[in-house]
Parts: sequence; structure tokens; C-alpha cells
Amino acid sequence: MAPRFGRSTNAGHNGGPPLDDYEGPPWGKGDPHRFLHWKRAHAEAWRKVPADIVRFRTDKADRLGLTYEEYALEILERGRHLQVEDAERIAEIKAARRRRRAR
Repeated sequence: MAPRFGRSTNAGHNGGPPLDDYEGPPWGKGDPHRFLHWKRAHAEAWRKVPADIVRFRTDKADRLGLTYEEYALEILERGRHLQVEDAERIAEIKAARRRRRAR
């Protein structure tokens, strides 16, 4: 099967925009059409959430020691709400936060 959009990707690559400090157009070296789809999908994922749900997620994130964004992203990525029993995953999220801050 030929690669979509005329370029090949490695296994596990989702074809999203570049994450590094690439100098050039915001869509990188790839297809601008795909970039626009990603941009729209990102906006839809973070669309306006009802205030009650934001309060619930904020309270839950605080109890777990996470930010609202970290907690909400976990729901978006994995489709489940973190619980106290998910200590290993929570520790991974906190470790990633420390690595991002150390850069």
C-alpha cells in the first residue's frame, strides 16, 4: 500500500505536526492539509467544557496532585478517569512534568 499524502512514516508515527524546534512553516515538511486536520482536531478536543465538569476535573486533579490540563489530557488520550489506585501512571505524569520543566 502506498503511503498517504506522498510520504512514508515510521511505525507508531501518527503523522501529526513536528514537535521539535523546526524552523519553517508550522506544518513542517509534511502536507499542510494534514496539519489543518490536526489543528481542528486539537481545538475540538479542548472545546468549551461545562463549568460543572471543569470543577469536577479540577477537584479530582488537585486530589491526585495533577494540573487540570494533565488530568483532562489523560481522559482525552486514554478515555478513562484516573483514580488514586493509578499511582504508577500518576507518578509517570509527574515525572514527565519535571522533565519538561528541567529543559
